[in-house]
Amino acid sequence: MQRGVGILTEALEMRRRLRENPDADVTGNGAVSKLLEEMLPHIQLPADASAREVADIVTGKLGPAIVQITSALTFAFVQLAEVHDEGRTDVSSADVLRSISLRHETGTEG
Repeated sequence: MQRGVGILTEALEMRRRLRENPDADVTGNGAVSKLLEEMLPHIQLPADASAREVADIVTGKLGPAIVQITSALTFAFVQLAEVHDEGRTDVSSADVLRSISLRHETGTEG
């Protein structure tokens, strides 16, 4: 969850930097790529694996990770959407993301 929130937080920061400087290279630090790399499993394939075996191994390893990433991003989106739909102006998107991350760090999800 925290890495998913990290991706969204980095996206907000990239957007802010682009607003300040439309010509800025916002992808230069590779933070999103690094977070995704941390979220995806490392896959080792046998040298003699057939194409079908490779497909099965990759699907078996990536499937759960993709579900977990999607769940984290979906959860964060719903939290952000609820704050937006309630018309809350006392809470920023960054505040909502920080709160999600802290709740998951401390185990007080919900």
